[in-house]
Amino acid sequence: MVDVTGTITESNTAARVLFQHAGPGTPLDGAVPAWLSRAHAALTRATGSGADGEVAHGTVGDRVYEAYPSGPDEHGRVVWWLADDTEHRLAAEALRLERERTEFLVEASNSLLSSLNLDRCTEVTARLAARHLADAALVITPAVHRRHPVVYCGPDGEPVRDDLAVDPAQVPGLAEALQGFPPMPSRWIDPAAAPAWVVREGFGAVGSMVVTSLPGHGVPAGALILLRRTEHAAFSEGEEVFARLFAGRAGAAMSAAGLYAEQTSITETLMRELLPPRVQEVDGVELAAGYRPSGEGERVGGDFYDVHPRSAEGEESLVVLGDVCGKGLEAAVLTGKIRTTLQALLPMAADHGRVLRLLNGTLLNGERTRFVTLVLTSVRRTGDGVELRLTSAGHPAPFVVRADRSVEPVPSKGTLIGVLDEIVTTTVTVTLAPGETCLLYTDGITEVMGGPLGDEMFGEARLREELEQCAGMPARALVERVQMLAAQWVGTGHHDDMAVVAISAPAGRKEPA
Repeated sequence: MVDVTGTITESNTAARVLFQHAGPGTPLDGAVPAWLSRAHAALTRATGSGADGEVAHGTVGDRVYEAYPSGPDEHGRVVWWLADDTEHRLAAEALRLERERTEFLVEASNSLLSSLNLDRCTEVTARLAARHLADAALVITPAVHRRHPVVYCGPDGEPVRDDLAVDPAQVPGLAEALQGFPPMPSRWIDPAAAPAWVVREGFGAVGSMVVTSLPGHGVPAGALILLRRTEHAAFSEGEEVFARLFAGRAGAAMSAAGLYAEQTSITETLMRELLPPRVQEVDGVELAAGYRPSGEGERVGGDFYDVHPRSAEGEESLVVLGDVCGKGLEAAVLTGKIRTTLQALLPMAADHGRVLRLLNGTLLNGERTRFVTLVLTSVRRTGDGVELRLTSAGHPAPFVVRADRSVEPVPSKGTLIGVLDEIVTTTVTVTLAPGETCLLYTDGITEVMGGPLGDEMFGEARLREELEQCAGMPARALVERVQMLAAQWVGTGHHDDMAVVAISAPAGRKEPA
């Protein structure tokens, strides 16, 4: 209790333990901390009898206290009650820090998972770590051709990408972190031992350093180095644990991005092998082809074509058009197998029946029960014209567009491939005069549904009628015309894979020497 003159009139045992000089008759000033003396002076100036003042806060040693006033009473006396608020404040500070860290981890997860680009993930990791965990951060990924990709982000917040031939053993704990071993405590790391590629020019003196692994899916995605200047507090044990939590999220995102990039590269490589080839003039014969997969986002499917130019003078070139049962990537895989098998059978391509029987045996021995229809066409330039030998295996009959505007179906029929142990095929020879064309197509053209009401099949008869108007067209123009007709017929409706190949005898040209 303090009277109107600022003298302590009463104090209990706890008060005298806390304030050794706070006995009765002692002036308040000098007996208690300055923050409590100022609070008492402000209270006596601002309030009258019976009015309690505001709670005062301050420290006594390493503890935090709250002082609650009661009074002044009718004699001007004020009673101060003190409560230790240290634990409550520590708990509140811990809760605030935990909320901040949780918000940061949410932000980090959203930023890291917003892209499957590995370069962007490493830059985001370095930027977030430098902004929230340290003064500077480095992300080191495993070596490629003995050089480590490194992203450094300093106090300016701008990531810098390098490709460095460095020895991880120069940094304590880095070699182990790149192998996924538990991190070395920062108190065991001498910051002065950090090489120049870690402590960049202009950063200043390093006070503390953390090195931790970036764990990935099965193998580490890299390592994270955190740096703090000497003027800032060293990393606490809790901060090191939190850094590892962040590194876990960053490593998972980087690993996912790396896996995606690897799978994308593999897919692109395989896709290039599955894509239809570009066709052009072969041995003086005009060739054109077009392909449209069934799905809008797809690039390959079950329809395919190939052109194999002759390997020696006097031999025939081979044109193949096929349709695998099914569509999409699964059908494209079988398409690749068929194309590879036919490539291997090219030395015996003159015997269509033998090639088809061997292909049939290959598909029957496979695990997948899918079939394919094919048209094999051997092409040879003869004078001003072109001689074709066509063999169909369950495929729609090709059409020959004559110069007189007549359209003839090629009467070659045969068994589809991949179903029966024995197949039967017939080979038909057709001669094209200058300006005449043989059109090969898949059933995706003739069986497409559309028309005015969207429920009518395009059909072979309608295709034949349209081809009568295309006499004398170059091969490329004829292919584009057929594709346009099919596209107009189906409109925005669903369609199967579509493939078209046109083989033309050039008009007004002679056989090249």
